[in-house]
Amino acid sequence: MNIWVLCIGFALATIAIFTVHIASQWERDVILRLGAFNRMAGPGPYFTIPFIEHVALKADLRTMLTGFSAEEILTSDLVPVNVDAAIFWMIWDAEKACMEVENYYDAVSMASQTALRDAIGRNSLSDVTVHRDKLDQELRDKIEEKTSPWGISIISVEIRDIVIPKELQNAMAAAAKAEREKDARIVLAEVEKDVAAMLHDATEIYRDDEIAFKLRQMHLVNQSLRESGGSLVVPSSYAEGFVEKAAGATPPTQQ
Repeated sequence: MNIWVLCIGFALATIAIFTVHIASQWERDVILRLGAFNRMAGPGPYFTIPFIEHVALKADLRTMLTGFSAEEILTSDLVPVNVDAAIFWMIWDAEKACMEVENYYDAVSMASQTALRDAIGRNSLSDVTVHRDKLDQELRDKIEEKTSPWGISIISVEIRDIVIPKELQNAMAAAAKAEREKDARIVLAEVEKDVAAMLHDATEIYRDDEIAFKLRQMHLVNQSLRESGGSLVVPSSYAEGFVEKAAGATPPTQQ
């Protein structure tokens, strides 16, 4: 009697193992009956018919993150670059993810790498490095076109790093430095031109006014001495002559 109870209990436990299933909140299970799609199950517990139905796929509906990269890709201007990127995606149709592609995770990764190589090859190095947002959107649209028939939606694509050869980095840095020096020389030349014009105007003024010229000389000497902290000894004959000239100058006419 006990043996029969044990046998029945074992049979019931075996049936329960093969018929009772539990899907998590973020899972959807694809059920096939005799090899053909029958239904979606989950979340929570559900039952299948032993030997007739089976779970073909447990699809995770959460947002997935996949990193991918491509090495030694040539840009449109023939510059080799290494690119690392990340893609955020999710399954919106578990049936298609099961029936339309063998391994959707690997398929997304391969489609992303192919799209990345194609996008880099159609853009110049400056476009790749400067316009990353545009390239991210281009990659998203291209990958979405591939994965949409698989029931997979691409949320976003982000290029994380772009590495160019060290020799090219040095050449680009030297070119940027030369460009900055060129701009500085242009600005300096324009300033010197303006200074020369102002000096020319000042020369015309001092040519007709000797006293103003002497005063300007003394002002410059005084300013130089104040900055250096020195002193200047002026011969009395020079000072007396300057005072006499200043006193003999004709005062301006009062209106």
